[in-house]
Order: sequence, then structure tokens, then C-alpha cells
Amino acid sequence: MKKIILSIDGMTCSACSNGLEKYLNKQDGVISASVNLIMNSASIEYDDKKLNIEDLNKFVKQAGFESLGKYKLNLEEKAHHKDKVKLIIIGIITLIVFYISMSHMLGLPHIESLSPDDNPLVYGLLLMILTTIVLVLGFDIIKNGFKNFIHKTPNMDSLIMLGVLSSFIYSVYEVIMISMSIEYHSLAHSLYFESATMVIFFVKLGRLIESNNKNKTKTAIQKLVTITPKNAIVLREGKEKVVTIDEVQAGEVLVCKPGGKIAVDGEIIEGETHIDESFITGESTPVKKKASMKVLAGSINYDGYIKYKAEKIGRESTVSEIVKLVVEATSKKTPIEKTADKISGVFVPIVIAISIITLVAWLIISNDIGVAINYFVSVLVVACPCSLGLATPLAIVVASGLASSKGILVKSGDVLENSYKIKNFLFDKTGTLTNGNLQVSKIFNYSEEKDEDIIKYVASIEKKSEHPIAKAIVEYATLHKIETTECEDFKSIAGEGVYAKINADEFYIGNSKVLTNISEQNAISSLQANEDELTQNGNSILYVIKNNKVISLIGVKDIVRSTSAELISNLDKRNISSIMLTGDNEKTANVIANDLKISSIVSNCSPKEKSQKVKDYKKDGIVAMCGDGINDSISLIEADIGISISNGTDISINSANVVLMNDDLMKIIDLIDISKKTIKIIKQNLFWACIYNICMIPIACGLFKSLGLSINPIIGSAAMMISSIIVVLNSLRINSYTNCKKG
Repeated sequence: MKKIILSIDGMTCSACSNGLEKYLNKQDGVISASVNLIMNSASIEYDDKKLNIEDLNKFVKQAGFESLGKYKLNLEEKAHHKDKVKLIIIGIITLIVFYISMSHMLGLPHIESLSPDDNPLVYGLLLMILTTIVLVLGFDIIKNGFKNFIHKTPNMDSLIMLGVLSSFIYSVYEVIMISMSIEYHSLAHSLYFESATMVIFFVKLGRLIESNNKNKTKTAIQKLVTITPKNAIVLREGKEKVVTIDEVQAGEVLVCKPGGKIAVDGEIIEGETHIDESFITGESTPVKKKASMKVLAGSINYDGYIKYKAEKIGRESTVSEIVKLVVEATSKKTPIEKTADKISGVFVPIVIAISIITLVAWLIISNDIGVAINYFVSVLVVACPCSLGLATPLAIVVASGLASSKGILVKSGDVLENSYKIKNFLFDKTGTLTNGNLQVSKIFNYSEEKDEDIIKYVASIEKKSEHPIAKAIVEYATLHKIETTECEDFKSIAGEGVYAKINADEFYIGNSKVLTNISEQNAISSLQANEDELTQNGNSILYVIKNNKVISLIGVKDIVRSTSAELISNLDKRNISSIMLTGDNEKTANVIANDLKISSIVSNCSPKEKSQKVKDYKKDGIVAMCGDGINDSISLIEADIGISISNGTDISINSANVVLMNDDLMKIIDLIDISKKTIKIIKQNLFWACIYNICMIPIACGLFKSLGLSINPIIGSAAMMISSIIVVLNSLRINSYTNCKKG
């Protein structure tokens, strides 16, 4: 089983994407297919034992479209330029046709030899030739409409095809009649060539405007694609050599100078600097980087000379992975989008039926085929499902781009549809609400030595241990520039701590159990009170014993993230309940919960129990789960919305459908607000699309002709174009949403 995203050419409305999706899903060997109109892509999961890419391309062609191969963002837009040229030519010809056919009616200067009264045959033939040229230039509309019609998946192009060809064929018939006898010369006044050309022109113009605006929705993704440099500086044989990105090999050492861009994902092996990773994380402040820290391709080196080892190259890079995930997310249809697609799929056949009824009715009422065709074409043209089809997917893509620019990687459109409806928000404690790194919080010194000397002894011994608390002590010593020394006779005591000698002094360091290794309990009056203070504040206690005496207590604890309290407060304001799940004991959990003002806590919680809690809370409504560890992966999958932070484990990131690209938990509020705004825009779009069709179709049918309210195909095509543009511009308003915190 394989999955591929293909670039699709020729889709113009939701009926196109819906029809192609249905056709692909019918094929043997295709497991599932999802077609995205905005991204012009088809995400296809298929059985590679039955099908290959050539077969998939063939299916797309059979459905009336063209596969351009594996999905790529077309930054050069050559096809877009070609469409512009075609539109200019069509516009000029349409203007000529309109002037020739209407100038005599409007009292404008006109050529007598081209008058429908003085020379009706020349007049008709010239309009026919000019209209034929327009139809050739707009043949893609006719072709797509015809193919979708015969495949029983009629779309907007099918409506245009029927309307334009009806006008054209009827007008050609009248030109033939004019050429046969003088008694038919009066038919020159009832030709509909200008309607055919104007409809093609307005459709092409509307699509070009839509294309221009839809391209704006891809801006965030395009920035990611173009953010990485074309060249890199590689160290080969001790010398710096400039090579293209494609020439860089994994494991090679690269150089980045101040002001330069990191070429590939890697790890710093030498030097210090500040790196701007805002394009990925949304965090505008440069981050300090030093040896053993990771750097991302495309980030900017501010002020240091560094050497780094290449790790992830090309498609494996973080940037490439984000682009892939964003495209996949926008290719997946949300429930509200699927509903809109179903409506569009039923809408087109209904419109065709209404247009035929209108044709027959006006033939009976007026006994004039020209009048009947005018209303027939007006209904087909005005009832365009474009605005209905664009209403949801365009808003989802714009919102995904906005979220990405703020450092929120959304893997599924469902997230944007459901985030504002979250009822309960469950959080893992360690590494999510807290930093996940133990830090020294308090030192009680019972000796005559300085605190720095005590840390020196402890760090010198603990640097030989891999325990998290040992690492916290060593990091504290490094941060405060306290130099360590060598120790002797180091040994680890299971379940207690460590033992070692420094300059003949014996040290025991560990939990309370190490006190059993001294012959007498030191009578330190404040020891019990200090122990209680550290415990109440959520510390793990490190006892330091030197030569049979307790010389210090060191409190080590996980520090709450700077944005955790603000996040919980904001969720409370939105009536979203916060629940903390943790494997820690109740006492430690209560300390963190009190700091953050979280009332609901589940302590001593196993991964299985976390997952069960998610299931329990789902009974009350939409549940979100935020975690970072392997033990959170089951819960992240089980939740309606699983959120992981970028420094979490790979399995938690893969299990989640949202990844926060930095440690700012307030991005969760941004996500909720973007979701709320997106749904509001979608509802506005759907309301407009429905109201437009409810109002315009009866007018196009001629039901209000007695009131002096009617339209012709020219006005209908203009109204159709304006309707689609309104939906596009309204969707783009999501990008102007500034109430979210700026990343």
C-alpha cells in the first residue's frame, strides 16, 4: 500500500474535484482518494501491487483532467501567465463582438457594411467567426464540461458548456437560414453570439481573479519551500568548499558564517551563535545555540561562526516534512466540506433539470425559441456552484497557512473545524505544563563551606551518573561556572544514590535512604522543617553526606513553563475545563496544580489510564489532549484533537494532529481563535452562496419578468463571477485576523 499526492490541472469548481474524487474511488486498487480544489491536488492511497503512478495518471485523464505528476508548488506560474494572455485576447474579441452587435442599438457610431439591417449575412458571419475563435481559446471549459457530463459527474463547466453551445448552435442555425433566403434576414437581430463570448470572458476573468487570490493562500507554504539556501559551505579535506544543496551528504561537516542561512538540518559541533527560527516556530526572538544543539535548514545565523554536522537532507528535512504535512492536511476533507461537496454534487443536475423546464415553459409561453434559449442559457450560467464549492476548502487552506505562520502545524482540517468547540482540555504534566528538565531550586547548607563548594563536590561525583537529578546538578554547576574535580572509588548504590571519595573525604549523595549509611543521625534542628518545605514545594530532595555528616539538602524540581498559567487562565475564560494527568504522586501533582490554578487532577496515572480518561471525557464533548512523551501517544491518538510540542518524542509528534513548533503553550489559544474565525467565515460563505442561488435562479427563470426583473446570459455570467470573488475575498479575511498573539 502506498500514498501519493498528485498535481491536478483542469479543475475549476467543487463539482470538478467532487467528480474526480468519486471517479478515483470507484477504481479497483484505489483504497481512498481525496481531491482538493484549492491546492489542485489529489491525495491517493492505493494498492501498489495492482496499480502504479501511470495507472493513476490514466484514471485522472479518463475523468477529464490532467495529472502533472507528484505534487509541487508551482512558483513560476507559467500556466497562470498563459491564461492571462488568453484572457486578454478573449477580452479584445469579446469587446469587438459586443460593439458590432450592440452599437446600432445604443446609437453608437457603426460601420454600415456590418449593419444587421444593411448586410445581415456579413454581420452574422463575422460574429460567428469571432465567436468561434473565443470558443477555441476557451475550449478547456467546453472540453471539461463535456467529459464530466458524459462521465455522469456534471459540474460548473458542464453548465457553461450547455449554455454556450446552445447559444452558439442556435445562432449558427440562424446565420444559415439568413444565407438561404432574404425572408430570414430579420433573424440577424436575434443572434446570441455576444452572449456566448461574454459568458466565456466572464468565466475566464473570474477564474483568473480566483487563481490570483487562491495563490495568496499558499504563501506560507511557498515561503517554507523557498526558505532554504541553494548553496552550502562544506568542509572537505580541511578546506571550505561551496557546493549546491544536492551535493551535501549526511554526516558531512558544514560551516555557517554570521548572516548566513543553515543549509540542512544538523547538530552544532563547534561554536556558539544566535539563530532565527521564526519561519518554523513563529518565535521572533533569536535562540542561543551551542555545541550539541540542533539547527534547522533555512534558519538564519545572526552573530557566530559555527560548524555543524549534516543530519537530515532534502525530503527528510524539517521544512520538507512540514510542507508535506500541510499539503496532506489541506487535502483531507472536513465533515463540513464533505457536506458542501454533496450539496454541489446534487446541485448541478438539479440546475440542468430547472433549465430544461424553463426552456420548455418559455417555448410554450412565448412560442419563440430565441426567447426560450435566452432564459435557458441564463439559468445555466447564473446557477454556478463555484461559490458553494469554494466556501469551505478555501477558508480551511487560508486558516492552515495562518496557523503555520504562527508556528502551529495542523495536520488535519478537522482540527480547524473542531478546536473552537473543545469542552475539556487534558494536559500531561512533565514536559508539557512543565519544562520537563529538573532544575536546582533550593540549597540548604549545614556546613561552614560555601554553597559553590558543595555543588562542586556533588557535581564532580554526579557527572558519572546518568540519573536525571544528577544531570540537573551538573547543568547547575556548568551554568554557574563551577569547575568540577576528579573523584575516586565511585559506585552506584541501587535505590539510594552514589558513593565516592574526593581528596580522602567520603561522600554519600542520594535520597533519604542514604542516611542509613551514617552511624548517627545528625541533630540538625531545622532538617525536618527544611525537608517539609522542599516536599511541599514539589521538590525531590538530594541528601549530601560528607564524612558521616549531613552537610546539605538540595531541592530539585521540574519548573512550570512560563506560559502555562496564562494558558489555563485563558481556557477558563473560554469555559474550557483544564485537567492535569500525571504519573507523579498526588503531593507533587498538587503543588503544580495549585500554581496553575487547575482544579481537576489525576495523579499516579499510567498511559492506559490516561487513555481511558480521554475516553471518559469524550462523553461530554470535544476533548483535546496535550502531551510530549511516549506515554502520551495513546491518549493523543484517542483524543479528538491531539497536540504535541516540537521538542517532544517522535512518537508523540507522529501521534498528534497538531504540533506546536516552539514551547509557547499560548499557541493553543491562537489555534482555538483561528478555528472560531474560520468556522465563522465558512458559515458566511455558505450563507452567501445559498442566498445568491435562491435569489438568482428564479430571476433567471423569468419568474419575475412581469415585475420588470429579469436578466440575460451576459448579466448572469457577471453575477456568477462576482459571487465567486466575494467568497474568495471573504475567505482571505482570515489572514487579516490579528486578535491572535503574534508569533
